[in-house]
Amino acid sequence: MTGINLAGPLASSGTNFTQIGTILGIFVPICAAIAVIVWSYFRLQRHRADAVAMASYRKLAEEAVANMTELRAEMTELSKHIDAVEQLMRDVG
Repeated sequence: MTGINLAGPLASSGTNFTQIGTILGIFVPICAAIAVIVWSYFRLQRHRADAVAMASYRKLAEEAVANMTELRAEMTELSKHIDAVEQLMRDVG
């Protein structure tokens, strides 16, 4: 009497760990390399965004220094005018 093997071909022959090891040995490093590449790409994009932000801050700081220099010159001019008005008030009064 011939019976039908209901367990399937793997159960009767055993598991072949060499093939599983070979497949894992190929796919795990490839997946790890892809993960590292994706991580590096997004890290690079973050650094680029930081560099753009720092460039805009640097430009803003340069503009602030230029404005402060201009304001200092205007304050000096205004101080001269105030001194002249004070001297005129002393001379009249």
